[in-house]
Amino acid sequence: MTVVPSDPDSITNILSVNISTLDLRETIELFKSWIDQNDKKRVCVTPANCVLWAYDNGDLRSLYNTSAMNLPDGVPLIWASRLLGKPIKGRVTGLDLLPEFAKTGNEKRYRFFFLGAKEGVAEYLAEKLSLQFPHLEIVGHYSPPFADRFSDHENEKIVSLINAARPHVLWVSLTAPKQDYWIHEHFAKLNVNIAIGVGGAFEVTAGLIKRAPVWMQKAGLEWLYRLMQEPRRLFKRYLVEAPRFIPLVFAQKFGLISVDHKKANH
Repeated sequence: MTVVPSDPDSITNILSVNISTLDLRETIELFKSWIDQNDKKRVCVTPANCVLWAYDNGDLRSLYNTSAMNLPDGVPLIWASRLLGKPIKGRVTGLDLLPEFAKTGNEKRYRFFFLGAKEGVAEYLAEKLSLQFPHLEIVGHYSPPFADRFSDHENEKIVSLINAARPHVLWVSLTAPKQDYWIHEHFAKLNVNIAIGVGGAFEVTAGLIKRAPVWMQKAGLEWLYRLMQEPRRLFKRYLVEAPRFIPLVFAQKFGLISVDHKKANH
């Protein structure tokens, strides 16, 4: 029996955000079924800091809880799910999902579009994956100019480029939660099966940024490796905001805070 994210057994509520309990393999199988059935789904990758932001921000919380799926990006979410009694089977990061689903795309001849990242990154990623996976169809890539919010003209251009390419999967790298807001705002206009924001996965998959060693990933220390690479950008996220996460999870465990258990709308 295929497990689906609308099944209560495949969702765990962490600080009012519904997080998928599926592992990477199950997530890939679900993505395949969505594409094969010509469904249309919006997916978010949610590390602990995004869960914290959503706990504080009702609009972001609603955005996540109306997505088809929120992927558990980070060992802290695994720890939290175990403490709360509904364990996540394994973390699903954008850094893992993109290269692994490219293998699936090569087998199934899926069409990918890459939106975002710095100028030239999406193009380089497309070239690299095309060489590695000759049957994967990279039907487009675009790096918009940096802006907190794109102009209406720019948004129309982006949507037109994507729809003309007709991708099965739209991969977006605009940092979280900006990428999630953009997808949510334009999702109704997009002619795609799956739209998902994956943050820095473009650079890592392209080999432009080195990922943390496997032992650090498994130990839940990938954040430390990233902090050492980009201390000025990530200092507040990891050393100011993140320490709130575990105390809040304990407060949820013992009923000291109120959490929204409303199920996601699929």
